[in-house]
Amino acid sequence: MTGTGGEEMGVQAARSRALAVLRVRSRALAVALLPAAAAVILVAGGATGHLTGGVWGALRWVVSGLALLVLAAAVAVALVVARARPAVTPTVTVDEESAPDLYGMVRDLADRLDVPAPSAIALTPDCDSWLEDRTHPAHGRPPPAPEPDGATLPGGPAPRRGDAAPVLVIGSPFLWWMRVGELRAVLAPVVAGTGPSAHPDIAAARRFIRGLDAAAAVVSAGGRRGPLSRAAHGGLGRVVRLLLRGCRVHAAEMERGVAWAAAERAQAVDYGVRIVAQEQVGLAYAGWDRLLTRVALPAWRMGRWPARLDVGVVAALTELSRRDRLAEGFASRLGERPACDLLEEPGAMDEAVSLLAARLFHGGPSGASPDWSPVGWDDYPEEVVDRTWRTDAARLHRVLDALGVRRAAGHTAPGTGGPTLARVLDHLTTPADEASPGALPTPAPATDPAPATAPDPATAPGAAPTRAQAAEPAEHARRAESPGSAEPAGGDGSVTRTGSPADAAPRRPPAPAYGDHDTHGGHLATHPHVAQPDAAHLEADLPGGDSDDPPGHRRATPAAPATPAAAPTPATAAAVDEADDEADDDDLAGTTARGAALAAGLSAQLAREEAEASVTGAGAPDAPPAAAAPTAGPAPDPALWDDRALPLLPLQPPRTGREILTAHVTAMVCCAAMDTAGAVPGLDWLDGPSLLFDGVRAADLAPSVLTLVETGDPGPLRTWMTELGIRPEKPVRLV
Repeated sequence: MTGTGGEEMGVQAARSRALAVLRVRSRALAVALLPAAAAVILVAGGATGHLTGGVWGALRWVVSGLALLVLAAAVAVALVVARARPAVTPTVTVDEESAPDLYGMVRDLADRLDVPAPSAIALTPDCDSWLEDRTHPAHGRPPPAPEPDGATLPGGPAPRRGDAAPVLVIGSPFLWWMRVGELRAVLAPVVAGTGPSAHPDIAAARRFIRGLDAAAAVVSAGGRRGPLSRAAHGGLGRVVRLLLRGCRVHAAEMERGVAWAAAERAQAVDYGVRIVAQEQVGLAYAGWDRLLTRVALPAWRMGRWPARLDVGVVAALTELSRRDRLAEGFASRLGERPACDLLEEPGAMDEAVSLLAARLFHGGPSGASPDWSPVGWDDYPEEVVDRTWRTDAARLHRVLDALGVRRAAGHTAPGTGGPTLARVLDHLTTPADEASPGALPTPAPATDPAPATAPDPATAPGAAPTRAQAAEPAEHARRAESPGSAEPAGGDGSVTRTGSPADAAPRRPPAPAYGDHDTHGGHLATHPHVAQPDAAHLEADLPGGDSDDPPGHRRATPAAPATPAAAPTPATAAAVDEADDEADDDDLAGTTARGAALAAGLSAQLAREEAEASVTGAGAPDAPPAAAAPTAGPAPDPALWDDRALPLLPLQPPRTGREILTAHVTAMVCCAAMDTAGAVPGLDWLDGPSLLFDGVRAADLAPSVLTLVETGDPGPLRTWMTELGIRPEKPVRLV
């Protein structure tokens, strides 16, 4: 059924379910008042002379005491539910002065749908749009609702929180990629959800559910001391979970009815355009995912955040359209007005959203600092790509020094004992006498009279590393090294992050409340949630990987801290090591013994640097929000932040040992290509850092590096380098 009949049925279904939720609340209140009612009856009976005697007197005291205890517990539960702060998505608020055209479009859309207009508009880095209730006192003063008559008396009473309409949250990639008509069509079902949200029963049921959600989050938070406090929170948790279980089915059906009613109401507005716009929604998901994981993540790891992420979305989606052979349809829509023109200062808004994305997906600081600064797309190849490769190459040679690998190979000329690619190739190459199954290679003894770094005691020079011994450098770094005791990083440009050690551990965001959930074109627009992380595509991450295959249209599975975080305490490190032993063995089973030892050393070094960065940043507070951008502009809402749970949406799981080793060897090859063959760093909008020869992206590098890492055969890589004129025996410049 469509039209008004379907909409009315959706509203009725949502209202009936809302009443069922409220009945659960009423039953809980009745159960809390039942002992008090019994006590009143007993007291009244004794006062009137009907219930007299020793038994009735004792029963009167017992029931009265029980009633007082139950009432006190009920009041405590009610206070916690009322005072708990519901989960709210961090966003960048768009003031009406900075986007009058956008507010005008949304209000015109609300008028056509005959629903209340949203109270405010906010932007999120996610590819989604939804309505969010922010009427709780902890979320600040509600924005004034527009008066139909035009004006209110100065100093008049502020609107009640229950009367404030929800906030419309728009995914910023939609604004930069879509045209105005497409954005209007996509937002129509979302804005239509303000109608059912204004219904008193539905609004009351939603407030009750959100309060229970927030109370459950308070109960689940750790850090309580004392048996009395734990017992009180345990009882509170049982009551809250019991109420949530009773409301769960009704709340889900209520939101389904609200979405049904909103979709039916929105069918009369731009229905044909919405079908076309949904294709752009799927394309935006794919391009945004690739931009975050392949382009933004390497910059975040280096302490830089791209200041124009949404502009990069347009470039990435343009490239994706070209590769998917969608250029014909894409070119026809370029003549229409882009939705970002609805903003007065799209550049400043893009910068604020870009900083918010860095905080959500990577856990960066709240403002600019010497170790956390914005970078433009024109400077990205030099400031991020080149620096990343040279930093990884420097780390690779430091670990080789720690393993006792000599600097110069036997066939190299004098004076070439610097950091060379030949040193890496010779170490990873499996000798002929060790190629038989079960044979373990023996690293060459350290002959350099003055190594750059003292050998690591975890691995003695000349010892044949077994699988357990290969993991000892990582274990030694995590258990025996304290932050700052490792060899100095020097000018290697290692990643520096500010924040507490807890920031390095990805946490799941709080479960979304049963709030304003609506649909647009069949997609459920809800509070953002964490998708399951996808497996890393190893070859596509390398500069020479094949990138012509278009990615699937999936949610951006937002990236864990790039490097494995080093635990600051031996107990935590032991727990992490015990949990990861089996996975590490499986990952390194496809490499040689020398490769496994080198991968373990690189993992330990990365963990050491992460621990040092965490300790260094713990004592330095974040810069104020005003310093987040060179120019004055909007900033993420400070009232919505909880810095103890950053990053909220980690993009990827930590890299495995083989992935770390492959990335470092690839970086060394790229440095040799730049220093000896005239190659330059480049940026691919869908695959991130790339190596360019005469403006053409280098190909076939990823399979050659994988062959070296997995089998110890340098033949394909040496052939590739010979064809391009790369000289592995020449020293390279490191950071």
